[in-house]
Amino acid sequence: MENKVAVYRKEHFNAAHRLHNSNWSVEKNKEVFGLCNNANFHGHNYELIVKVSGVPNPETGYVLDMKVLSDLIKEEVLNKFDHKNLNLDTVEFATLNPTAENIAVVIYNLLRARLDKELDLKIRLYETERNFVEYPA
Repeated sequence: MENKVAVYRKEHFNAAHRLHNSNWSVEKNKEVFGLCNNANFHGHNYELIVKVSGVPNPETGYVLDMKVLSDLIKEEVLNKFDHKNLNLDTVEFATLNPTAENIAVVIYNLLRARLDKELDLKIRLYETERNFVEYPA
């Protein structure tokens, strides 16, 4: 039986967004999304924790070289989302409401496409100190 090990990388990015459903009335958007529906947007200091699990390579001892993981997160997440308006500046959220849940799923999909299929991936995204999401659940 081989031993699975988890490695983690923590990153930080700042981004603005507006939670809004264009199919709803102004009143319903305000009712559902409250202050997060501000027409002038609002921002968060997101904390991202990426967990990669797998059996360490017998030659290197690594599940995944952490420099490789760091570079991957920078390329696929930070360069795309840091200091951006998610609604206006990104392809990923042009038509997708940038909730913490949706942001986590998008990040997962961006990273999953670049990782070895043998590795498991989990995303934890803190929108505030007290509010965070994980994907997959």
